[in-house]
Amino acid sequence: MLDSILESIQVVELPTKTTFRSVQSREVLLIEGPAGWGEFSPFLEYEPRECVPWLVSAIESAYVVPPAPLREWIPINATMPAVNGEENIAEILSWFPGATSVKVKVGLDKGEDLARIQIIRKLIPDIKIRLDVNGIWSVDDAVDFLQEISASGEIEYVEQPCATEAELRELKRKLSIPMLIAGDEIIRKSANPMQLQLDGVVDFVALKVAPLGGIKRSLELAKHFNMPLVVSSALDSAVGISHGLRLASAVSQLPFACGLGTGALLAKDLYELPIVNGAIQVRTMTPNPQILTQCAVSHERMDWWRERVRQTWHTGADKWIAREGWLS
Repeated sequence: MLDSILESIQVVELPTKTTFRSVQSREVLLIEGPAGWGEFSPFLEYEPRECVPWLVSAIESAYVVPPAPLREWIPINATMPAVNGEENIAEILSWFPGATSVKVKVGLDKGEDLARIQIIRKLIPDIKIRLDVNGIWSVDDAVDFLQEISASGEIEYVEQPCATEAELRELKRKLSIPMLIAGDEIIRKSANPMQLQLDGVVDFVALKVAPLGGIKRSLELAKHFNMPLVVSSALDSAVGISHGLRLASAVSQLPFACGLGTGALLAKDLYELPIVNGAIQVRTMTPNPQILTQCAVSHERMDWWRERVRQTWHTGADKWIAREGWLS
């Protein structure tokens, strides 16, 4: 089974328009199967064990027909990397036409973060601001920043302000202002997210298809947590984004615009997912053969990715796939 997967793969390197998450390109492995295309693109520093759900998700996408959609269009938020300067910020906002909310990367430099948010509010006064911290604040840093920034305008929510369950509980106790908190890393970095109980820890959950092991697992987690959710991407190509859109189209309620517009941060993508009035349409598409050729990686990188798939498979993806019976 592993051999048949390895025979179908292609790997491309897609350049980004700006530095995001410290990367200027995205290497993406694609798997073609009877249900379409899957994407395996864990960040390069991830060890095999952390890559397991990403490979499971890619195989599910290629071999399993997704659930029937409940909605055709998915509202998306703009995504603002940690960039500075009004001109740069205005250009990035222009990549997300019609978006009514923007997720702003913060946490590394308080002064720059506050200035970035101030510029966004100046450029689009009525846009909703949500913050993405990736769990790097201490509780005291989170309280200090959130109370200061709230004094200058409403914050829609803050995503993963602190890393641990204990810190998030403490933050909720210490905050003297209303503030919605979303959980991201606390779920996708967990060895067993199904054992997490997040009542009193976060107000809703951010679900990302690839790091959680696919659409089926994401829907199971949504049912387990039984709280509002937002669907986001992991800086995926259009192939990965399309499966995030499938998840967002299948959940019963979608109270927040989703973080599925990040394809706008790529200078080249495998196909176009245009943003129309702040939303992206759910549809099935095939990677552009020209992009597959133009952005193909070297033979050496192809060998590196094949070996990464093998290691990930034997680290636990094989057992997960066997339990699901997708390749039987």
